[in-house]
Amino acid sequence: MEAQIEWKDEFNIGVDSIDSEHQRLFRIVNKLFRFRQEEKDSQWTCQEGIKYFRGHTVKHFTDEEAYMASIGYEGLKRHQRIHRSFQENTLPALEQELERTNYAPDAVEHFLGVCTGWLIGHTLTEDQAITKGHESLWTGLLSGEEVTAMKKIIVQTLFGMFRLESTVISDVYGGEKFGNGVYYRLIYGSNQDEKRQEIILIFEEKLLINTVGKILGFKTNKLDTMLVNAARFTAKQFVGRVMEQFQTDGEYELKEENLLSYQQFSKVFERERLQVSLLFNTGGAGYFAYCVFAPHLLQKGIGVPIEPENAMTEVEKYLASRKEQEAEEEADSRPKILVVDDSMTIRQSMNHLLGEDYQVSLAESGVAAIRSITLNRPDLVLLDYEMPVCNGQQTLEMLRSEKSFADIPVVFLTGRSDPELVKRLLALRPAGYLLKYLKPEEIKEKINAFFEKRKR
Repeated sequence: MEAQIEWKDEFNIGVDSIDSEHQRLFRIVNKLFRFRQEEKDSQWTCQEGIKYFRGHTVKHFTDEEAYMASIGYEGLKRHQRIHRSFQENTLPALEQELERTNYAPDAVEHFLGVCTGWLIGHTLTEDQAITKGHESLWTGLLSGEEVTAMKKIIVQTLFGMFRLESTVISDVYGGEKFGNGVYYRLIYGSNQDEKRQEIILIFEEKLLINTVGKILGFKTNKLDTMLVNAARFTAKQFVGRVMEQFQTDGEYELKEENLLSYQQFSKVFERERLQVSLLFNTGGAGYFAYCVFAPHLLQKGIGVPIEPENAMTEVEKYLASRKEQEAEEEADSRPKILVVDDSMTIRQSMNHLLGEDYQVSLAESGVAAIRSITLNRPDLVLLDYEMPVCNGQQTLEMLRSEKSFADIPVVFLTGRSDPELVKRLLALRPAGYLLKYLKPEEIKEKINAFFEKRKR
């Protein structure tokens, strides 16, 4: 199984000592992947990898921080926190997992995946911000220790309030849709200063019915006004308990709450900077996500604020709009397309290009694609071949390993057309491939032709 990460000139930030070390790190990671693919001793591979990464963090992080200090880089403290979290939390946790499982294949893959994901995410976003003026992806980032603490608190609170045994599916929930969701936004403020914090809870509809509904004895399998209002108050209690155990910097009070549509939630997710974004599976009860956004970047005017005097009206409006949307989705006979690409630009441009004639869903990684397909089966997957960490080939193999997904047609997206790559693509027997640099109308024509052929 091929897994390589390619260094490109645009990754350079213009500082020789940092750029050369980044390139060296890419080479080492690729070397580890090659050892893994050649089925050499996985224990030795990971031991060498940990030894290198530990050495790398000591020297490279010190050099990088010294350079940032010399130019007065304002993001130095944030950078130091990210570096420290990787050194003190991520690497030790990976090492413990490897030793605990005696270097089991899953633990080895986890080690390689996490290290590669961290490398790409940090080098190509945070490090680019040092000299190129790029905006940091995570502003006000919570440390790994804080995220671990929050996960533990949420799992305990879910069990304490609802007797739900929950597991964390993802530390980096990407905002993808799961089932029929309820998107509940809470904004807290401090009376002592202007600090604000925004939290969005996403509940799968059946989770509210299986928890709040059952606790209150509601005999319904659908959301109604009474159940949503009960869920609002329960959700506020839930967040309050989490904040009581987690907040250390002053008292926060609820200032505003909104019920959002998925479209409104998506806009919030695209525009604001996340501090933490967790996705949980509560067994058969349903999915649940907990998102916290950076306080000083809050966007105002998202949804109608719910006040005591308009609560009933707004909840009724919200349910009515959901019913309309569900009816529209049910009546919508347009084919479903899932676009999987690590580039937000590509995802949004494909959505804009295809959204009028097709029902388009978006995923930013192979793992997110599997989640999306599980919850909303598409008629076609447009899959980026050259994604980092879990590339197109690996994603396709995961799909084909599941009997219920094996027959979903997959068309690869690629920015390259050299004969060797095309040969590799076709050897995987996809439904086809599309070149990203084609004109939009050509891409649309080819997708239209694909569905016409299927009809015939």
